[in-house]
Amino acid sequence: MLSSFRARQLLLLGREGATLRPMRALPTAPLAAGSLIVGYGVVAATGSRPLGGVVLAAGGLCCIEIWRRRHGTRTAVQLGGVGFAAFVVSHLLALAVGPWPAVLTVAAATAAAAWALADSRMIESPVALAFRQPTR
Repeated sequence: MLSSFRARQLLLLGREGATLRPMRALPTAPLAAGSLIVGYGVVAATGSRPLGGVVLAAGGLCCIEIWRRRHGTRTAVQLGGVGFAAFVVSHLLALAVGPWPAVLTVAAATAAAAWALADSRMIESPVALAFRQPTR
């Protein structure tokens, strides 16, 4: 006898053997840049630097784990260093141009580095696409 959950699944999917397609890996550049931007946004809105640090750390650790799984420890360490350097540079740059322009500048640089070192490797070359088996 089918459970009610399984019966609903079969009703929604239309057949018992239906499966979902694998999902493409999402790029990490927006997450890395967004962590810097949202982290500072939390600081600016609440006045709590530790709370902004928690947001920044959560986003950074998420990115590092994704990079480690997809590309190995070396790439994760390199990009983690880029993120930390961006955090430091944003403080120095803020003295010259102000906080928001500094954060947006280092976020853009971090996103570019994440794209160059990690995310761009996920795109298949045109040659690989030409010889790939067609999908149904």
